[in-house]
Amino acid sequence: MLGRMMHKHLLISSLLEHAELYHGGTEIVSARTEGGFDRTTWGEMGQNARRLASALLARGLEPGDRIGTLAWNNMRHLQLYFGVPGAGLVCHTINPRLSPEQMVFIINDATDRMLFIDATFVPLVAKIRDQLPNLRAVVLMGPRDESAAAQIDGLLFHDDLLAEGDPAFPWPEIDETAPSSLCYTSGTTGNPKGVVYSHRSTLLHALVGNQAEGFGITARDTVMPVVPMFHVNAWGTPYMAAATGARLVLPGPRLDGENLARLIQAERVTVSAGVPTIWMGLLAGIEATGADVSSMTRTVVGGSALPPSMRAAFRDRHNIELIHAWGMTETSPLGTMNFPLAKHDALPGDQADLIRQGQGRPLLGVQLRILGDDGQPLPHDGQTQGELQIKGHWIVDTYFAQEKTALTWDGWFDTGDIATIDADGFMIIRDRSKDIIKSGGEWISTVELENIAIAHPKVANAAAIAARHPKWDERPVVIVQPRPQSGLDEAELLEFYKGKVPGWQIPDKVIFVETLPLGATGKVVKADLRAEYGDVLWPEEGRGL
Repeated sequence: MLGRMMHKHLLISSLLEHAELYHGGTEIVSARTEGGFDRTTWGEMGQNARRLASALLARGLEPGDRIGTLAWNNMRHLQLYFGVPGAGLVCHTINPRLSPEQMVFIINDATDRMLFIDATFVPLVAKIRDQLPNLRAVVLMGPRDESAAAQIDGLLFHDDLLAEGDPAFPWPEIDETAPSSLCYTSGTTGNPKGVVYSHRSTLLHALVGNQAEGFGITARDTVMPVVPMFHVNAWGTPYMAAATGARLVLPGPRLDGENLARLIQAERVTVSAGVPTIWMGLLAGIEATGADVSSMTRTVVGGSALPPSMRAAFRDRHNIELIHAWGMTETSPLGTMNFPLAKHDALPGDQADLIRQGQGRPLLGVQLRILGDDGQPLPHDGQTQGELQIKGHWIVDTYFAQEKTALTWDGWFDTGDIATIDADGFMIIRDRSKDIIKSGGEWISTVELENIAIAHPKVANAAAIAARHPKWDERPVVIVQPRPQSGLDEAELLEFYKGKVPGWQIPDKVIFVETLPLGATGKVVKADLRAEYGDVLWPEEGRGL
């Protein structure tokens, strides 16, 4: 034998162990559901996660059992993020913005054994408890509360479990390929599907996703994940923070722009992450409060396309860099992040901005390709559009409880996106395959139309859809949420499109609404818009056919 290196399994418990040992005094700030804040440290977090893990195992739970969470971004949820997988169990985060029917389906499909809930969700769980036959117990994430206990039979309490547990519980050695967490897709069509992450995939995602041209979190940062902890493991930010010993600020349920602006000022947040709708609200919140957000240097934006106008507003007004990223539940979620190359430094400002508008380049361990209608790979020339596929170390292979692979015959996952990729790997999502407009045989990107509308100073938000058309099959319609008292009319907005897209791509109609329908992850639900407005261009007598 020539010799070999030490081998240790890549386990989530190792992240917390590192933070506990070498950054034990670093603070974690946690907003309470009822108001106010809790303050703990990585050292205390390590002890409490061990308490929780040992208490769960003492109650007879077995490796691989699913533990559901219905909770906001707070310190008890963070204890579950580490304690549950650390014990060899599976942390199943549930999106509270789903309908009760979908929640019941997800909890039963996952066969959750216990369900941890924040106080916000006591009335909801009380109503659906009798539809959840596999649950051994519901646990309120807080101290004993008699009023809550009166609503749910047999209710347990998080803090009582901690008191039962052992703060010196030794983390068990687990195979790194064992499941660590379970997240379900948003399920906009049909039932949601579960994606099972392993310890290995989660560790690799956290380590690679936090490289310099990733989140780039260091021990000097104060990180505020606004992306919910119930959504794709908060994009891995809690695990990245533990790996580097960064200070964490967990904002709880109040994610309006004014509250976030004040929190950034008070806690001197340096890095954040969230969907574009959150940052739209933050811009308005900064203006309304006059908060000093000068501590914040950057935020990662994903979930849907980042409007270029928003990126410019944060950069020019507040010196905050918005970094575009792309991924999905099936990709853990990080697939690409947008950082220019050295050669782009010489580009004029407008050309450099174009580089930053796309979703960026693949991280180490991820590969991308695009395919044509014939299933053959297309060139990476930055112009040719095709179906985007991905493969890598943290990409789904098989959905939860399904035997059939989710991959193509040659081992790639089809994302359902239409994209271009250039020679340097820069990828731009042109549209979702189900959203893109095909007018007279030519494609029109709804993303591009939306970005133009949102750039108009009188527009708060916008969504473009394909409407049926008797001549062209489909034509674009844009549904707009105007800013209050803006006085925006259709003619003014359509004029704004001129010169920005070819004339034939300008929407045929503008529809003004008070609010756009948002789904469980903060994205506009275009299926609802298509159902309501998909026939607005069709002759009255032919509608509904």
